[in-house]
Amino acid sequence: MGLLSKIFGKKKVVDREGEPSMVYIPNEDERMNWAIEKANLTLWYFEESLKNPKQYQNYLSIKVCIMDGEIGEHIWLVNPHFDDEGNLFGTVGNEPVDVKTVKLDQKIGVDRDFISDWMIIENGRLIGGYTLRAIRDGIPDDKKQEFDESIGMYIDEGVDYFKANFDTPEGAILSLENAYDEKNIEKAVVAKDFETEAKMMLSRMGDIVDEEMIKQTAEVLELSFVKHTTENEWPNFSDLKRAFPHREKVSDNYWIITEICWYPDGGRSFQKLGTSKTADGWRVVGLVDDTE
Repeated sequence: MGLLSKIFGKKKVVDREGEPSMVYIPNEDERMNWAIEKANLTLWYFEESLKNPKQYQNYLSIKVCIMDGEIGEHIWLVNPHFDDEGNLFGTVGNEPVDVKTVKLDQKIGVDRDFISDWMIIENGRLIGGYTLRAIRDGIPDDKKQEFDESIGMYIDEGVDYFKANFDTPEGAILSLENAYDEKNIEKAVVAKDFETEAKMMLSRMGDIVDEEMIKQTAEVLELSFVKHTTENEWPNFSDLKRAFPHREKVSDNYWIITEICWYPDGGRSFQKLGTSKTADGWRVVGLVDDTE
């Protein structure tokens, strides 16, 4: 039985003779929406891997939404490739349930706007597969091992490949960490939002806050950050793999991001970082104290 025959897609259970039950999660589900967004934000890594596959990458497939009139279904494609215009081509890798316009093993072309997920198996580890992870997150903890065994792989938090820029909260975190690796204090300062940090600190202190106080506090925080960073050992992220499994939206302009760092020896660490949306894009506010 092929791997894709075991991978799930909307919330409804469909029994098919000779194949496992298919569990479907609705598109409006918050986890699934984030999974699809995350897949598209990191799609560049999948495309680069298709162009230059590594020896340890032994499975690559991509998920697309196929429409049949008003009915849509997310289906995995195997043997995918992109043409020079960025259009996607591949072979239908699992038997469609709702749509009748395509069938198993059919070769099709799809506009890249309909991509909803991608996955690569690297040294036995699932990379990508965000819709699959969303399904697994909704399963009780005592059933997760059974789920992993049913699809034939262990699913950890993986490794995420956001671009290091200020378009996303995760990209802002990576920009700051890259600045640390370069020991570039100017880039590190640009990746931070001291004004939001100042507002939050003053608010916790219960002070009456005005713009001048915020400005002065932000300047002090920036000076303290520069002094602490340059006078102590710089953090080093160069040998680490990173995953960002959770976003917590506190407000439209302030999100808490969970970051997992994987160390070369297999160890890992967790941290939560506040990020803020500014006029110039996302920036890092700082570590979040869970005890607050």
